[in-house]
This record gives sequence, C-alpha cells and structure tokens, in this order.
Amino acid sequence: MLVLAKNRGKTSHRGFTLIELMTVVAVIGVLAALGLPSYRIWIENTKIRTAAESIQSGLQKARVEAIKRNVRVQFVLGANSAWTVSCVTAAQCADLAGGVVETRSASDGSSANITVTATPAGSTTIIFTNFGTVSPASAIAPVVPVPFTQLELNNAALDSADSRKLRVMIGPGGVGRTCDPYSGLSTSDPRKC
Repeated sequence: MLVLAKNRGKTSHRGFTLIELMTVVAVIGVLAALGLPSYRIWIENTKIRTAAESIQSGLQKARVEAIKRNVRVQFVLGANSAWTVSCVTAAQCADLAGGVVETRSASDGSSANITVTATPAGSTTIIFTNFGTVSPASAIAPVVPVPFTQLELNNAALDSADSRKLRVMIGPGGVGRTCDPYSGLSTSDPRKC
C-alpha cells in the first residue's frame, strides 16, 4: 500500500526575495550609470551623421532637379544643418510655390547643436547647371555666389575629443561625398577623406 507523507512544518517557496530583487536593481542601476555617458556621446555623433546625410541628400536633390528641369537649381545652406533647394529663377519652376523644390529645417532629424562650416568661409550657396555640374562664381553675371566645395559638420554639445566630425565634399562635376576626416583611420578605409 502506498502512503504519501505530508511535509509538515516545511513549506516550499517560489520566486525571489526582496533582497534579491533589490540587489538586481542596484546592479542594473550601476551598469546603466557606467554606460550612460558613452550612450550620450554615441547619440550626439549620430546626429552629426544624420545632418551630413541630410545635406548630401539635399545636394543630390538639387543636382537631379537641375538636370530634370533643364534649369539652374540652387542649394542654399541655412542655420545649423537646415537647407533649401529651389530654382534660381522662380518663374522657370512655375509648378512649384516660389520655385522651392524642397526645404529641410535643422530640427528635422538633427539638432540645433550641429555646426556646419563651409569652405570657402561664408559661402552658403551652390548652383547646379542643367548638366548637373557646379556653376562657377564667374559664369553668370552680375552676381553669383562663390560655391562651397566642402562642409565640415560638428556637434557643439560634445568635446572635440568625443566628436566624430564629418565632411561633405562637392566636386566640380557636382558629385557629393561624405567622408570622415579622423586621422586614426587607415589610408585604405573608404570613409577616410
């Protein structure tokens, strides 16, 4: 005959004690506190990349619109990483309000902390011809702005040691390229300027 004995006085518990839970919470808190500065730096550097990709996209849009519409189209860099693509002569793009093809504000996917420095200094406009090439400053009278040849993007919220600056370069043929001026990259790295 089978007899089942009852466990008297001993109870089995399942789950975690309060001390175990508090220990786990404390360990997670310490790990998060250690990782938070690196995470913030990564986020701010991602904003630089987002702004560079946005500007390169705008330059490509201006070049394509110039070829497609067979007119001169300008890319105008605004404050921080804002930009506007529009026809040089608004009447040539009558189907668009004010001749504006596309505009991007600095708050669209980027940050007000992004600084953009153009070379040559002070240049904020680049005009693409109907062939998709960059229009030189002397090509059209009376006044055509000197086109920029490169843009250096940085994040003012980061120290220079933590910031991963990016550069957008524009060749005379109108083709743009984003590259990394960091000196620690190998010469064979395709990201290197």
